Amino acid sequence: MDQELNGAMSSVSINSNGLATKPHLNGHNNTNTSTSTNNNSSSNNSKDETDNVRRKATTTTAPTTTNASPASTTVIQTSSASAAEKKKMVYELCQQLLLTDEQIQELCYRILHEVRRGLAKDTHPKANVKCFVTYVQDLPNGNERGKFLALDLGGTNFRVLLIHLQENNDFQMESRIYAIPQHIMIGSGIQLFDHIAECLSNFMAEHNVYAERLPLGFTFSFPLRQLGLTKGLLETWTKGFNCAGVVNEDVVQLLKDAIARRGDVQIDVCAILNDTTGTLMSCAWKNHNCKIGLIVGTGSNACYVERVEDAELFDVQDNHKPHVLINTEWGAFGDNGALDFVRTEFDRDIDMHSINPGKQTFEKMISGMYMGELVRLVLVKMTKAGILFNGQDSEVLNTRGLFFTKYVSEIEADEPGNFTNCRLVLEELGLNNATDGDCANVRYICECVSKRAAHLVSAGIATLINKMDEPHTTVGVDGSVYRFHPKFHNLMVEKITQLIKPGITFDLMLSEDGSGRGAALVAAVACREDVVNSK
Repeated sequence: MDQELNGAMSSVSINSNGLATKPHLNGHNNTNTSTSTNNNSSSNNSKDETDNVRRKATTTTAPTTTNASPASTTVIQTSSASAAEKKKMVYELCQQLLLTDEQIQELCYRILHEVRRGLAKDTHPKANVKCFVTYVQDLPNGNERGKFLALDLGGTNFRVLLIHLQENNDFQMESRIYAIPQHIMIGSGIQLFDHIAECLSNFMAEHNVYAERLPLGFTFSFPLRQLGLTKGLLETWTKGFNCAGVVNEDVVQLLKDAIARRGDVQIDVCAILNDTTGTLMSCAWKNHNCKIGLIVGTGSNACYVERVEDAELFDVQDNHKPHVLINTEWGAFGDNGALDFVRTEFDRDIDMHSINPGKQTFEKMISGMYMGELVRLVLVKMTKAGILFNGQDSEVLNTRGLFFTKYVSEIEADEPGNFTNCRLVLEELGLNNATDGDCANVRYICECVSKRAAHLVSAGIATLINKMDEPHTTVGVDGSVYRFHPKFHNLMVEKITQLIKPGITFDLMLSEDGSGRGAALVAAVACREDVVNSK
């Protein structure tokens, strides 16, 4: 099947009469956007110079579609097309969502190039993959003990946790989830951190630690430029947040100020981290080979263990430790146009209607915040063309954001030939008359979108594994897409195996609450090192 689908990059276009037409081959480009061969044109001077990286290797796509006259184009009456013909149209329209081996190899090269730019002092300011230094240099060794608080902010919910680390890798954990109202997500920074402080105070009172002074690890899962283990400046908001007065400010100090305004609890903030660092730390507590942390959930990001000499922005005086964790912030890969050669019309639509156009390009092709919407956009195009559902759409299908990413996982969880979950999803979308052929085509579209996401993530992880060049690396993984999609793990294992150097092995380890327990572990390791250094 894959050979058939990764063959000729033919596609079907839809003309103004709503008829499917078969134009010239056009790969991933169309006439509405600049192709990878003209990213340095005068109209794109804002693009980074890395647009020129190995351009010759990526300009093998066929010519863009021209305005063909009706006589030069084969017109297919979709209303009378057979099920087999419609299936073929779906396959051809989805070609742009399938990545060839050559394209994935090129992606690995470009990711490595951007990682190196992020690590280097001279090129870091212009790099899209920032590779921020986390100042975490010590991984858990299993000897961490005591009570620790953790705060976890990284999505539409916010958690407070109390974790008691005990002997033999045992622990007790209590937690509570608090909602973050929409008006706070886009309000002021003072509102946000006052809300966090209030939740923290209420939690400590409920769990009878109100009077104790406890160490705290703060998981803050947004792009952060760290200046130390307890100091980090927000680079930009993502994931639907846009609180005023926080960008370029120290979020640890904002939290401390909010706690001080209340004046009712005593807390030592020992570390700030993001969820990828927490995921790595949580897995490393049980598996000391864990050297990469990966998130594939609402957003996507990765961190890894880097040699200090290659992390040029690491500026700790009298450092005698060989490694430091690097937070890649790879969601911004492609913001300079480096992904244009594999982006589709659907990716551009997602970006144009997002809260942050032109930013987090890689993340928008992968994460759970956008995966369902990508599928919906494909379904809408094919329905309007009469290829799906006999051309009958619905208000829900045509509404942005109402094809949830969980639907993708549910549809792909159906056994071959069984469409039980698919029909339930379609009914929720107001599509009650789908044929088995429609269901099979919907599932194929979901598979194309999720497979591409898994392969993009795999290209990034394989690049980091090859850069580290360790004999064996465990990758700690968390996030709803990886955790709940029925095929994501296997797709990643298969593709990473193809991409890593001979002689290197790896495994993927599902994290157990990296953003919660991981935060407590970073605080615990910091406290452990403070004790060691004071002796």
